[in-house]
Amino acid sequence: MIAAIKPAGANTRGLLAYLYGPGRHDEHTDPHIVAGFAMLGMPDPGRDPDATLTRLARHLDEPVRLRNNEFGRKVTDHVWHCPVRTAPEDRHLSDAEWADIAQRIVEAAGIAPAGDDLGCRWIAVRHADDHIHILATTVREDGRRPRLHDSGIRVGDACRQIETDYGLRQLKKGDRTAGPRPTQAEMHKAQRLGWEQTSRDWLQDRIRAAIPHAGNAEELLAYLEADGIAVKPRRGPSGDLNKDGEQIFHPGGKIAPDLTLPKLKARLEATTPEEHPTARRDQPATPWYQAIDALDTLHAGMADDTHAQAHITALGDLIEATAQKVPAHLHTELEAASRAFGRAQRSQIRAENQAAHTLRRAARDLAHTATGPDSSALATLLAALVWATIVAARWHDAKNHAHQAEATRQTLHHLQAAADRALTPVVSSLATRRPNDQALRTLAHDVRAAVPDHADRILTDPAWPALATVLADVEAGGHKPHQLLKEAAAQRELTTARQPARVLITRIQHTSRNPAHNPRAEAARRRSTLVSTHSAHQARNPLPSTASVTPTDQRHRRR
Repeated sequence: MIAAIKPAGANTRGLLAYLYGPGRHDEHTDPHIVAGFAMLGMPDPGRDPDATLTRLARHLDEPVRLRNNEFGRKVTDHVWHCPVRTAPEDRHLSDAEWADIAQRIVEAAGIAPAGDDLGCRWIAVRHADDHIHILATTVREDGRRPRLHDSGIRVGDACRQIETDYGLRQLKKGDRTAGPRPTQAEMHKAQRLGWEQTSRDWLQDRIRAAIPHAGNAEELLAYLEADGIAVKPRRGPSGDLNKDGEQIFHPGGKIAPDLTLPKLKARLEATTPEEHPTARRDQPATPWYQAIDALDTLHAGMADDTHAQAHITALGDLIEATAQKVPAHLHTELEAASRAFGRAQRSQIRAENQAAHTLRRAARDLAHTATGPDSSALATLLAALVWATIVAARWHDAKNHAHQAEATRQTLHHLQAAADRALTPVVSSLATRRPNDQALRTLAHDVRAAVPDHADRILTDPAWPALATVLADVEAGGHKPHQLLKEAAAQRELTTARQPARVLITRIQHTSRNPAHNPRAEAARRRSTLVSTHSAHQARNPLPSTASVTPTDQRHRRR
């Protein structure tokens, strides 16, 4: 059940005209009052042919008129409006049930506190099966104004209890971090102009897309202006005009709670890099692999709540940066993941933004300098993002952040789909080079020794032949498969992995990029050095040659 308190107005009769009218799209049927502050003598234009909207408005406005006369100045914005709607799958509620619900909501809001005979005047009008509209005038019978501060939170809590009592769909308790819902006017305007999104939704996407590219607030605003958004520092998309043809401006906090300019400045300027990413030419790893390495800092930073919140916020920036750089066939899933994670990026916990500088720097490097990744790097990064999102979901669950946990689960759905799609060609290619049966048996023994609790699932995973190829490759490169398996399993627990062999493929390919400690290779290099020294000595002092050694330069393929 959703109860959405609307901005205050000053025209009681105007709102009544809408409630008793046909609706903007002829959706109103049988409008009538189901509850009110005093039903006896209440004029109801929906049931009494002698009642008029003007008479009902005067009846509701009487305390307002008396106060105006007493104080000599008009009360402004005295109309309180709260539509209350059930979910599509909920059962049909009777007028009596809606009356009880309306009474509980006005009590919770402070419009008409329980046991208070001098509360505000109000009515609940029903003109459809699934919702009512509560209208109140916010001057009490004793002439005072009601205390409505935090009324939305109290009404939300009352709705959660009503859902339990009436067996309705259970929604999650609000935490004051959600962005504002689009108004009917915004949605109708977008539909009329052929826009796919409302102005505020469009702006939120543009701002979040710009964040990974910016190192401070000035760069962010400049990026937005380059994207076609003139900044005052606030402005809506071009063409979003009011009835007078003037540009409509949207404060950042009205777009999303974490997009106010002060919050963006704190978020960006706490992690400003010393130099622009494009100036770093001497880094051996590509931005894709740097991002994978940076994700390891998220796991280590979840012990402290303020650090955890900072890392989750930065994780959203990295998901957005990745969405901007992936190939076209993965773009839709990554874009949906980034949009869903926007809700998971904010909670009531203050973020210590400096703690996540490594992750945010990786997002910025990816946005600025990354070119098309090789298939292995992309699959590994997406797999790492899946695991990081699981970690974020667990933290939100532990903190009872219901909305954020649900957002991370939605994000996870899209990331997993993208990761599966990216890894499929990699697995297929590896499987074509599977080791021979003897080598497979040896590698299976390594799996059972390194990760005994998950060995059966790994060896029956359809991707096992591909994993065996990876293990054979890394062994040829000087690594020990047993050791890499243990390290990969330690980096991510495998209990929740749907396809553990695929998880290990990405982790081992990434880990094996580091040079292996290979005693044989080191001995060969030492012999090579001795031979080179001896050859130089012979060049100065020629002696009969008794042996020749060709030094080998063993290089490990980057994965």
